[in-house]
Amino acid sequence: MRKPIKLTQTIVDTMKVSAGKDEDTIADAAAPGLKLRIRREGARVYIFQRRFAGQHPKITIGDASSWSLEKARQKARELAVKMDNGIDPRVEKAVRIEAAKTTFAGVMRDYLEARGRDLKLRSFEECKRHLEKHWAPFHKLPIAGIERATVASRLRELVKVSGPVGTDRARSTLSAMFAWAIGEGLCENNPVTGTNKNSDDIERERTLTDSEFVKVWKNVPDNHYGAIVKLALLTGARRNELANMHWSEIDRKARTLKLPGERTKNGREFIIPLSDLAMEVIDSIDKRDGRDLVFGNGERGYSGWSNSKVALDQAVELKEEWRLHDLRRTFRSGLGQLGVEPHIAEACLNHLPAKLIRTYDKNKYEPQKREAFDRWSAYVSALIAGKRSNIVALKA
Repeated sequence: MRKPIKLTQTIVDTMKVSAGKDEDTIADAAAPGLKLRIRREGARVYIFQRRFAGQHPKITIGDASSWSLEKARQKARELAVKMDNGIDPRVEKAVRIEAAKTTFAGVMRDYLEARGRDLKLRSFEECKRHLEKHWAPFHKLPIAGIERATVASRLRELVKVSGPVGTDRARSTLSAMFAWAIGEGLCENNPVTGTNKNSDDIERERTLTDSEFVKVWKNVPDNHYGAIVKLALLTGARRNELANMHWSEIDRKARTLKLPGERTKNGREFIIPLSDLAMEVIDSIDKRDGRDLVFGNGERGYSGWSNSKVALDQAVELKEEWRLHDLRRTFRSGLGQLGVEPHIAEACLNHLPAKLIRTYDKNKYEPQKREAFDRWSAYVSALIAGKRSNIVALKA
C-alpha cells in the first residue's frame, strides 16, 4: 500500500496502479480509515479500514464512479464514530441485508397465519382482503424500509377508489400488522402512526322512512340479492349473516333461523324468529342439489354486492344516500315505534346487554322476540299493501 496522501478528486480519477501490480491501495490522509483501491483493469473502490476489537475489518463503501470523494469521506467519518461507540458496522450491514429480505408479502403471510387462529372468519377475510388488495403495491418492499410518506401517498390513492371509510379500515388493518411485526422484531417503527384518517367516524343515524323502505321492497330484483334485502328488512340481520345462510340452519316447523356462533359478530349462537312473510321470501329461493348454502354460487354464499346495490339505487332513486346496514337500524327503530321494550328490541338484534345484566340475566326472551318479529312483519305487510297499519304499541 502506498504512503497516505491527501486525496483530491483529480487523483482519484487519474491515479494508476504501480508497475508490476494488479491493484494498489492508497489511504486518504484527510479522513483516517478511508482508502482508495485501484485495479489494473480500471475499477476504483472506496473502502474503510481501521482497528476494531482487535481486528482490522475492511468495509466497502462504494464505487468511486458513483461516490464523490467528499461523500466517501463523510461516510468514513460516520463509520469511525460508530466504531468509537463500540458498534460494528459489519453487523449493522448484515442486519440491514436480512431486513431487506423480509418483504411486506412475507410478513403479511406470517401475520395472516397468526391472526387466522384468533379472528372470526368474516373479520379474517376482511383483514386478508385489505392486505392483499389495498396494500398490494407494498408486497415487494422490505418491511423495515416502508416509511410514513409512502403509506400516506397510498392512502391518498385509496380514498379515490375505496372512499374515506373503506380507506380508514385498510389503514387500521395495516397499522395492526405493523404493530404485530414490531412485536416479532421484524421492524422498529409503525409507519402508519401519524398518517391522517379520511373519515370522521361519526356514527351513522340513517334509517329509511316507511315510504322509502316500501319503495326499496317493491324495486328489489327477483333474485338472491333481492331476497337478502327483503330478509334484512324483516329480520334486522347483518348482510353477511344472510348471505351465508344455510338451508340446514332453517327450522321450518319452528319457523326459525339458527345462526351458529362462528357466524355472529359476538360469537354467540342466535335464533331469529321467521315471520310468515320471511318464510315466503325464503320459499321463493330454489334449492340446488348438493348445495346447503341458500344464496350465491361460490364457496361462501352471495358476494355480488356492489353492482347489485348500484342497480337498486338507480331503480329506487332515494334522495338520501343509504346502505344495506341502514336496514338493520330501520328494523330496530321500527321495533321501538311499535312499543317493543328496549331490552327485547336489542335481543332481536343479538346485541349483548350491559355487563351486569349479561352476568345475571340468562333469559333469551324467545317468546317476546317472536311476538316482536311478527308485529314488525305485520306492520311491513300493511305498508307494502298500501294500507294504514292498525298495529298498536305493545304494553310495557
